[in-house]
Amino acid sequence: MSISRIYEILSTLTDPEIPVLTLLDLGIIRDVKWDEGTHEAEVIITPTYSGCPAMDFIEVNIRSALQEHGFEKLKITSVLSPAWTTDWLSESGKAKLKAYGIAPPVGSAAKLSLLGENIAVECPRCGSKDSRLVSQFGSTACKALYQCKDCLEPFDYFKCH
Repeated sequence: MSISRIYEILSTLTDPEIPVLTLLDLGIIRDVKWDEGTHEAEVIITPTYSGCPAMDFIEVNIRSALQEHGFEKLKITSVLSPAWTTDWLSESGKAKLKAYGIAPPVGSAAKLSLLGENIAVECPRCGSKDSRLVSQFGSTACKALYQCKDCLEPFDYFKCH
C-alpha cells in the first residue's frame, strides 16, 4: 500500500457529469496522504463549485474504489480554499472535453471573468472560433451555452473560473 497505488486507483475514477474526465483530469483531487504507521489513507478533494451535487457521489466512488483494493482506513476531506479553478484541469482533460463535444476553457481563470470577457470559443465540432454566447447557463453550473456561427450547432463551453 502506498500513495502511488492510491493515485493509480484514483486515475480510474471518472466524473459523474462528464464521464470522459477522470477525477485527476478534473483536478479535484488536491492531495493524497498515506500514514504508514496506521495504514490510513486520506484523499483531499475540492468541488468544482461550492455545493456541487456530484461531490457526494464522487466521495462514495473514491471510498468504494479504495476499499475494493484493500484500503480500509480512509478519510476523505473536502477543502474549499483555495477554490477550485479551471486552471487545474489537465491538458489531457481539456483534450478529452473537446473530443466529447464540450469546448474547454479558454485562457486562464486568473485573467478572465465569468461574466463578461469577449472571448473566441472554438466550436468542438468544426473548429471555428466564430461562435456566440447563447446563455451563461449551460447543462450544468460549470458550463455556458454557445452556438457556432459556421456550423450552427449549439455546444457547451466549460467556463473559466
